[in-house]
Amino acid sequence: MTQPPPGEPEQPPSPYEPPAYGQPSYGEPYGQQPGHQSQWGQQPPYAPQPPYGQYGPTPGEGGGGTNVMAVLSLVFAFIFPPAGIVLGHLAKRQIQRTGEEGGQLATWGLVLSYLFTVLGLLVCCGWIALAFWANSDSGGSYN
Repeated sequence: MTQPPPGEPEQPPSPYEPPAYGQPSYGEPYGQQPGHQSQWGQQPPYAPQPPYGQYGPTPGEGGGGTNVMAVLSLVFAFIFPPAGIVLGHLAKRQIQRTGEEGGQLATWGLVLSYLFTVLGLLVCCGWIALAFWANSDSGGSYN
């Protein structure tokens, strides 16, 4: 681009003209010096590492959401109640430690898991009693 005569305002550079020396062109990345070729194979510097420690919120601080084990406890109450009992107790302990939400879900998972486990045991015991009763001798002999 040529210099305008004194007294005339300077016009913006045209995208069709090459940039003047020292001006960044449109194809160069931001912050790169004009005329500097980027070197292939070099990685940008890494971000600083976070400090080591426990991930997640500290005790007493509000958690980030609902506890997953509490949800699984409620689901397993209907699928396999003994697993729902274990997950419910683990969820209660984890919620107390981390401050996450889901205490009511864990409680309902425990209540339903215990209820379905007791009902399942009663059904199994009734089935076994029925099998013994049906197979018992009714007092007559088969000779």
